[in-house]
Amino acid sequence: MTTTQEIDFVKEISDEIIFPNGDIYSNEPPLETEIHLRQIILLWQCLEYLWQEKLDFYVAGNLTIYYSKNQLKSEEFRGPDLFVVLGTTRKTRKSWVVWEEEGKYPNFILEIISPTTAKTDLGLKREIYQDTFRTPNYFIYNPYTLELIGFHLVDGLYQPIEANNQGQLWSQQLQLYLGVSEEVLRLFTAEGQLVPTEREVAQQERTKAIEAEQKAELEAQKALEAEQKAERLAAKLRELNIDPEQI
Repeated sequence: MTTTQEIDFVKEISDEIIFPNGDIYSNEPPLETEIHLRQIILLWQCLEYLWQEKLDFYVAGNLTIYYSKNQLKSEEFRGPDLFVVLGTTRKTRKSWVVWEEEGKYPNFILEIISPTTAKTDLGLKREIYQDTFRTPNYFIYNPYTLELIGFHLVDGLYQPIEANNQGQLWSQQLQLYLGVSEEVLRLFTAEGQLVPTEREVAQQERTKAIEAEQKAELEAQKALEAEQKAERLAAKLRELNIDPEQI
């Protein structure tokens, strides 16, 4: 059992502890559903694979962005579901601190909407991303209705992004389309090609290897059957006293 003396000792020690300045972990609350988590991870993996040779970007999901003018992490912070910063160092971070990142804000933000966040995503967050962050591309996706809307900054105000014939929205910052495929939000190249994850590419390569092996086996089987047929024909000719080599 903890004694009064022990409690006083812990309190005394706690009062004397001075924590060093430095980065802190994200203040973001847990993701609402598994759908949100899977969607964020999927898009993050796609960008990581597509830009594997690039070293000048940062992608994060459900991570806090601190942007206080007073440079205080106790005020003015927000955590998009997914954001991309261009022209920065590609490295792991615990959070994005604007005043420690040369004043850079995200170039691209995606919010995955839910019944409890819809009002904020369409109202307060849109206002902050437009007026304070000045984020050029802001997208909102509803994983339940599969509705996707996007905005690009024009003269300081967000204007809707029109969909192409496939219902996809162009992100000028990412130089990619966003669109729904098989009931999941995906990225597409300017040519309309699906941007895969590394795992999907590996699976495609395995599938191709299996198909190539099956094709080779089929061709070998056909060659064997052709050889056996030729041998049977030659045997039949010999029964008729006909030399197959002379035909």
